[in-house]
Amino acid sequence: METDQRGVELVDDAVVHRFVHAVLLATLLGAVAPVAIPLPFSPAPITLQVLFVFLAGLVLGPVWGAFSMVLYLTAGAVGVPVFAGFNAGLGVLFGQSGGYLWSYPFAAALIGLFVHRGTDRRDPANASLPVVVTALVAATILIYGMGSAYMSLILELNAWEAITVGALPFIPGELLKIAAAIAIVRSGRLSPNRVR
Repeated sequence: METDQRGVELVDDAVVHRFVHAVLLATLLGAVAPVAIPLPFSPAPITLQVLFVFLAGLVLGPVWGAFSMVLYLTAGAVGVPVFAGFNAGLGVLFGQSGGYLWSYPFAAALIGLFVHRGTDRRDPANASLPVVVTALVAATILIYGMGSAYMSLILELNAWEAITVGALPFIPGELLKIAAAIAIVRSGRLSPNRVR
């Protein structure tokens, strides 16, 4: 009996670094998600989650940013309490505010495609401000569009009711998160030279 003596090909350092950063961003998102401020008129609470979705797309690009969000959703689905209010499980993903969560990988990918102009990673600090703002606003519309649409299905709301309880109350907070994401990116601390 012969054993296979071929060498094992090692994983590229860049892939390992990106994987680690994807796990780190998913972990940070999970760490802030339990801090939730419930709103009496909406099933969706106020959280910092969207800020980390923004950072995933800005820092990691479309592929690894989306992968980071999939890791986060997977952790929550298997029972790690990383969803808003320290919740976990498939029930949350298919509950009243599940549409917001499902949108995270798509939003991170959209931001990454805008800012990195494709799948190759670039320094987000070098992207023009209008491009970054457009990417973040488009991702916000995607997140709240999917969240409100799913909420309207689950709660049998009309479009205006869903937007009123699922999107409009969150606009001021999202503007602050957009400003924070831009400030973090513009600081240069997340450049590819620092975050490989």
